[in-house]
Amino acid sequence: MTKPKMIIVEDDRKLQKMLQDYFVIQNFDVLALDDGSNATQTILAEQPDIVLLDLMLPVTDGLTICRQTRTHFKGKILMLTASDDDFDHVAGLETGADDYVTKPIKPRVLLARVRSLLRRQDTETTSVDDSDTLHFGKLVLRNTYKKCELSGTILSVTDSEFDLLWLLASNPDTPLSRDYLTQTLRGIEYDGIDRTIDNKVVRLRKILGDDSTPAEKIQTIRSKGYLFVSTAWH
Repeated sequence: MTKPKMIIVEDDRKLQKMLQDYFVIQNFDVLALDDGSNATQTILAEQPDIVLLDLMLPVTDGLTICRQTRTHFKGKILMLTASDDDFDHVAGLETGADDYVTKPIKPRVLLARVRSLLRRQDTETTSVDDSDTLHFGKLVLRNTYKKCELSGTILSVTDSEFDLLWLLASNPDTPLSRDYLTQTLRGIEYDGIDRTIDNKVVRLRKILGDDSTPAEKIQTIRSKGYLFVSTAWH
């Protein structure tokens, strides 16, 4: 079995060595970098399965590296951040990060998140036909025509409902905050009161047969937002 390839970009040498040693023991092929100076070039050249990328780095910060690599890097990016600020987390997801873990880091938790991302990558290899179509089991979304198909039946959704579903499905198994969804879909800041996104989620769940309590396909993650479950459409 081929070892998953990982690149760690972390300037805290003690944490970097701890992570490197831990993931080597877990049968990963690990390359570690101390700062952001050559991170973009190394990630694009090596094309690892996953990158552990510190948010705050000397020379070039994690968000910039994420933005520079995302278009031509097909692996997963997991941000490591000392910040509890939702703005930093949303910024990371907006620039292309697949997930984030807040320091102090618990290796077992990080390993579980890494394995989850790698499983998603295996699923996405066969689930995404091209930039216009997403497949998840019996669910097919076609962005150009705003078409939603479930179990061979075309479902009636509005354009704005489709856009919300597409955004959630484009970031499977990743909680997306109301702030991020409101900003991305409506171009305005979430004021903490607006229920537009929540109402659309309620309607989507009903259309998709996911209106049980709790919902299984589009889940509510407390204090984090909504999460599209990639494995719930079979």
